[in-house]
Amino acid sequence: MLNKPELLAPAGDFEKLIMAVRYGADAVYIGGQQFGLRAAAGNFDPEQMALGIKYAHEHGVKVYVTVNIFAHNRHLTGLSAYLKEIAALEADAILVSDPGVFSVARETVPGLPVHISTQANTTNWASVQFWADLGAQRVVLARELSLKEIKETREKVNIQLETFVHGAMCMSYSGRCLMSGFMTGRSANLGECAQPCRWKYALVEETRPGQYFPIEEDEQGSYVFNSMDLCMIEHIPELAAAGIDSFKIEGRMKSVHYVATVVSAYRKAIDSFMSDPAGYRFEPAWIEEIKKVSHREYTTGFFFGWENFRGENTATSDYRRDYDFVGVVRAYLAEQGIAVIEQRNKFGDGDILEITGPETPVFNQKVTEMTDEDGNPIDFAPHPQQIVRMPVSQPVRPLDMLRREKQ
Repeated sequence: MLNKPELLAPAGDFEKLIMAVRYGADAVYIGGQQFGLRAAAGNFDPEQMALGIKYAHEHGVKVYVTVNIFAHNRHLTGLSAYLKEIAALEADAILVSDPGVFSVARETVPGLPVHISTQANTTNWASVQFWADLGAQRVVLARELSLKEIKETREKVNIQLETFVHGAMCMSYSGRCLMSGFMTGRSANLGECAQPCRWKYALVEETRPGQYFPIEEDEQGSYVFNSMDLCMIEHIPELAAAGIDSFKIEGRMKSVHYVATVVSAYRKAIDSFMSDPAGYRFEPAWIEEIKKVSHREYTTGFFFGWENFRGENTATSDYRRDYDFVGVVRAYLAEQGIAVIEQRNKFGDGDILEITGPETPVFNQKVTEMTDEDGNPIDFAPHPQQIVRMPVSQPVRPLDMLRREKQ
């Protein structure tokens, strides 16, 4: 019998945590202000972490905290106190990649479950068993594994297995990159990646400075290190059959729109499959939803073997942005049929907006009139996070999203 996999979502800040929870995540992973690999994300101070964990638990959602830097001696100062703080806040687990950090965690907070981060690049069942023997509860497998390898590992070990199923991929093995540190002084392994893999490169011969030779037949140069984005929503049955316990979505630095949309689509696909595995049919609408977020070209990564891997886009590092996220519903005045909206991008009179939410089927709404908070008529909402009121043809709910197709 198939076990229902956990849907694990990124939460770069408190708002994204709320959206992940409301749009269907079973668990979220967050970072504190120390010891994590996404220093540029919003992250959580102790007060925010307490509020986030409380909110998630009230909705039956687990919270995992990243403590996954590759620590140097100087980073160990304060680690024990930080781990005790996380445990006191009743986080459900921490993610660790460094054996030293793991050792300190097991000694300091032995009751706090430890998940082994993908940065530990666990690529075989013996390594998984090694971590299990040391007391880890879960291993996030290396992204370079195929479904066949994952299934073989599942048959050998009795520990939770997690794998990334969606989001940005890194050109370096399991994300252990040196480029950023060498080129900018910002170490990816300490959470400060500048993403030089996304930059445009050309070949220069040392006696011909300033003369750039294209690496391929394109006068603009080539993005030789630029990876595509992973997307496995069309392969939920294969993922489940491999015995993966947790499906992880990448993106703590992505937008609220990204988190809500991707979580919602995977939630629908997983629930549909688990309700009737034999009769499951993939709905094209799910992948169409995912294409509406800002993304690079999609790939299935290494899941179907290295021989089928296609992961670099050498033509461009640009994102595809077919829709603009323009607002979030804050309230619905049912008697008047009025939505109270917090603006996120400029929109106004005549725009055709798409409205959707966890319990609100997608529908189109033409903007015919709007007022500001004081009831004054306005044609546009140009100010960041401006509160406006607008008639809508169908009921909406708080945290529903509004977006507009790019022309």
